[in-house]
Amino acid sequence: MSEEIERGVGRRAVLCGCAGAAGAAVLAGCGAAGGATAAPADIRGRRLLPAAEVPVGGGRLVDEAKVVVTQPSAGVFKAFSAVCPHQGCMTSKVAGGKIHCPCHGSEFGLADGAVGRGPAAEGLREYPVRVEGGTVVGI
Repeated sequence: MSEEIERGVGRRAVLCGCAGAAGAAVLAGCGAAGGATAAPADIRGRRLLPAAEVPVGGGRLVDEAKVVVTQPSAGVFKAFSAVCPHQGCMTSKVAGGKIHCPCHGSEFGLADGAVGRGPAAEGLREYPVRVEGGTVVGI
């Protein structure tokens, strides 16, 4: 009988440990949202587009990198994931000071990627960029 109890406790301990680890992974992922996070490896060091192609108060999609690069004010460049967090659609345009998703009408801010209009419940993930030799580069 005590052997069965020890095995039962062992199973519970393992299950609780796994549940705890899964919960920690979810929380770690949530903590990464908001603010600039490390860019995906495929855009780090990548020359995304000439800075001159990004209008002040607007932006450009870089489809092959799945990012949108914006210039909310003169000389300030931002990059965000072009994948809408609502259902994974690609944003389609930057117009009227917003980044637009065509699937369900979500809109995001140029300066911070924050939700301006849903149904998306969270903003676009921001990636750090800089301008090198007139080109916006992922860092």
